[in-house]
Amino acid sequence: MSRRRVNNPLALAVLACLGERPMHPYEISSTLRHRGKEQSIKLNYGSLYSVVASLEKHGLISAREKVREGNRPERTVYELTQAGVEEFEDWLSELLSTPTHDPSSLESALSLIGGIPPDEAARLLEERVSRLDLELRSAGAANDWAREQGLPEVFLVESTFRAAMLTAEREYAAQLAGQIRSNTLGGVKVWRRMHELRACGIPMEEILRDPLRHFGEEGRMLRDTLADDTEAPADTP
Repeated sequence: MSRRRVNNPLALAVLACLGERPMHPYEISSTLRHRGKEQSIKLNYGSLYSVVASLEKHGLISAREKVREGNRPERTVYELTQAGVEEFEDWLSELLSTPTHDPSSLESALSLIGGIPPDEAARLLEERVSRLDLELRSAGAANDWAREQGLPEVFLVESTFRAAMLTAEREYAAQLAGQIRSNTLGGVKVWRRMHELRACGIPMEEILRDPLRHFGEEGRMLRDTLADDTEAPADTP
């Protein structure tokens, strides 16, 4: 895996949020919680500020303006830089295509998979399947050799567990890629249309401002799913 300038799954989620529109950290936190992303990516307000500061330091995001609402403290609104766009796409692509010993990395990537076009996501998952096939063949050969040498099964439980996990991951990735390719995954048509609009130069912020106009009735689901819930609880106001 590549050595990232900011190597924290929360940073990837921040880049994903700012890819939709400029936000201040509290909006980012509220959006991620509203969408249930804390189930896949560890989220707390203190670490979020540290991640935001690090992303800004490395030029992946930049401060756009400062805003004040009522008696609340002044907040800095951040936006994605071109370097941030490239980092997000490269990082997400790597997480989807490359198996690791950390199963949470794939879960984090899947939670943000909508950030890249569906056909590209399917291709990356298929690449992952090919790499998993190689790992499974290697693991199987090692286990077969150990058995031939008379090693009791009790000493192979770790490696057979690993093989079982790789098999499950491989089957899931292959199934998901197939569902995306065949448009049988719920919501994939909206996902595809969203990236077609973006490829035409329409900003994500504009698309989400009026999803019904861009997607018809299917846009109602998108509006309800991606709407920013400013009432969502956070660790601090």
